[in-house]
Amino acid sequence: MANPNSNSTPPFPLPAVTLTAADYRPPRWLRNAHLQSALGSSALRRRQGERSLAASGAVTTEHLIDGGEGVRLQGLHSAVPGVAPQGLVLLLHGWEGSVDSSYMRLTAAQLLACGFEVFRLNFRDHGDTHHLNEGLFHSNRIDEVVHAAREVARRFPLRPLSVAGYSLGGNFALRLALHAPRAGLALTHVAAVCPVLDPALTMDAMERGFPPYLWHFERKWRESLARKRKLFPQQLGFDDRTLGLRMRALTQWMVERHTDFGTLERYFDGYSIAGARLAALEVPVSILMSADDPVIPVEGFHALPLPDTATLEIARWGGHCGFLESARLNGFAERWIASRMAAAAAAPMPAATMAASSHA
Repeated sequence: MANPNSNSTPPFPLPAVTLTAADYRPPRWLRNAHLQSALGSSALRRRQGERSLAASGAVTTEHLIDGGEGVRLQGLHSAVPGVAPQGLVLLLHGWEGSVDSSYMRLTAAQLLACGFEVFRLNFRDHGDTHHLNEGLFHSNRIDEVVHAAREVARRFPLRPLSVAGYSLGGNFALRLALHAPRAGLALTHVAAVCPVLDPALTMDAMERGFPPYLWHFERKWRESLARKRKLFPQQLGFDDRTLGLRMRALTQWMVERHTDFGTLERYFDGYSIAGARLAALEVPVSILMSADDPVIPVEGFHALPLPDTATLEIARWGGHCGFLESARLNGFAERWIASRMAAAAAAPMPAATMAASSHA
């Protein structure tokens, strides 16, 4: 449902049907995985995200969210005035991304055009939030994201809640789906784009693969850690030599000094969703993966055991969270998420979800 008060026309078609990976057919010149991945996070896409969200007519407000045990997380809620929402979608960004990443804004714009409200959540130490918590972010901090999702649901009641995430955010979204029944969190649907499946294999792939990906994440993480150290020098007194470590060694340092996992292997296993872990899903789930993802190996997805309520689609192209469709850099993944959420909103609510909602 588009904004009836807006005079601007969205630069994308609304999802009249539920899209599948087979619907993604980029032009030949746009089928290179590295081109997809690079353009997907380019300045052009960032400006497109800013324009699309502004054109939605939505009002965006900042919220500080309780993550439990004194943790504070920041997020942005967007809603179009005068539009009765058909649901609220919690959006989760990738590692070293933020609520202002291009794919977050563009996905929000798509969802707003379909009549949803959107809450974009920053993980700890992402965006401009390093000052909110003393402890460092790491990928096993799922409990604070579950707590934050419950708080978002409490602040915006009477709206069916769904979740969508990209890359590490897709991993968090799927783990959130696993935790939801036990946490009393009613979720209508969860969608994940190129989710981190096996962190150990992802690290291997980055170390063996095209070097700029590893360099990019190392640079971003070092900047984040340096910013954190400046804010909390007494608690985080690591030196520049530590910041100069390569990705694996820096991760091991973080695990040994700032987590209770002890070893890199136990840390990776802590947030892995490989093997049979997703077979326990009770929440309806959709997963979109690209066969040519240069960051996350696709091999582990082929034999992934999933329940009947979950669907996995592997597109031939797309790179890592790219899925660009044309020279205008419109993204298929944003449309895919919106179509999945629209289909879920139109379907009868499962009895288990209704029961969880009544006790939330």
